[in-house]
Amino acid sequence: MNWTEILGFVSGAVCVWLAVRQNIWNFPVGMANNVFFFILFIGSGLYADAWLQVLYLVLGGLGWYWWLRGGQDRSHLVVRRTPAWAWPAIGVAVAGGAWAIWALLSVHTDSTVPWGDATTTALSLGAQVMLNRKWIGNWLLWICADAIYIGLYAYKGLYLTAGLYGLFLAMCFVGVAQWRATLREESATARTEREKVAA
Repeated sequence: MNWTEILGFVSGAVCVWLAVRQNIWNFPVGMANNVFFFILFIGSGLYADAWLQVLYLVLGGLGWYWWLRGGQDRSHLVVRRTPAWAWPAIGVAVAGGAWAIWALLSVHTDSTVPWGDATTTALSLGAQVMLNRKWIGNWLLWICADAIYIGLYAYKGLYLTAGLYGLFLAMCFVGVAQWRATLREESATARTEREKVAA
């Protein structure tokens, strides 16, 4: 265990807690977390996970903007159901991404876990894009990714990080419940507004 793993643990836990609460500060905290994990993963030979952190920095900036200005009339985003068209599109993107990353890792690196590294990377990218759009289905992809991450990090001897992803997994279930409650509240509010207009 070293300082980057400890800082990654703390910033990661805070980031996910903020995301569950739909707090915009999850993005800057998450971007700091990306820097810590990039350093940690490069040193551990988890190359896809390391470069994933660079993509997260870019996606974090985009998500930060979308949450503030990506809604109707450039307002903040609200929680929404995942559009029907998005599931097959994300499924194809995750499967294709996992295969491409696996091929890259297998040929160009000394990775001992190319499939695990590639699969979690592809799932995480899909989940992050969905989180950026405030689609509630993002939590399902995070659950799949986190379950694999726990075993992957334990195998690599990153026990604190494996524990962190166990915490992430638990928080994902809280996130699903809280975002569903928010969606119900927003639907009820919209229905009330429509009834007022109709009256």
